[in-house]
Amino acid sequence: MVFDFGRRLRQLREEKKLTQTQVARRMNLSKATISGYENNVKTPSVDVLAQLSVFYGVTTDYLLGLDNRPMLYTDGLSDTQRDLVQRLIEEFRADRAAERGEKRAEPGAKP
Repeated sequence: MVFDFGRRLRQLREEKKLTQTQVARRMNLSKATISGYENNVKTPSVDVLAQLSVFYGVTTDYLLGLDNRPMLYTDGLSDTQRDLVQRLIEEFRADRAAERGEKRAEPGAKP
């Protein structure tokens, strides 16, 4: 298990302002299990890992430390607001590419 797993799990929980007990109840796990995950003394099954990624809105790669890209949470936003955020991100990427002299990406293109 990657050493960042527990730290990332704790950070995600704290960002949501949840206690280990609250997460345990929502995930149908014990508080001791959540604590074990956060302290890197227990390793979740593949099923639990997938459930944790859905619960926190991140990829399993992020939880495992295989992907270090920061996450952008859009919880609570409408579809219209999410579309606007996506368009802003695309514009920022295009501007940055232009600064580097790269060809401008087509709107909606993947980075």
